[in-house]
Amino acid sequence: MAAPVPNPIPVGISKEQAFSMAQTEMEYRVELFNKLAQTCFNKCVDKRYKEAELNMGENSCIDRCVSKYWQVNGMVGQLLSAGKPPV
Repeated sequence: MAAPVPNPIPVGISKEQAFSMAQTEMEYRVELFNKLAQTCFNKCVDKRYKEAELNMGENSCIDRCVSKYWQVNGMVGQLLSAGKPPV
């Protein structure tokens, strides 16, 4: 006999509320990704395109930029969830 599948919606939250929360979360993630892409692109990619592909320096810069962006985002998230304002 298979185990019952747990309900993914927390107790006290309607399906509509859960859907709205999921939609808000998705919008936040899309906005975060777009900001990350725009920030790192502006910082790392030469405004005058010389080649069709990114060069080694641009790749390295984007790698570091994305890593730092996620690291800082995680730190801010931890501070906010702990109730402390970001410094």
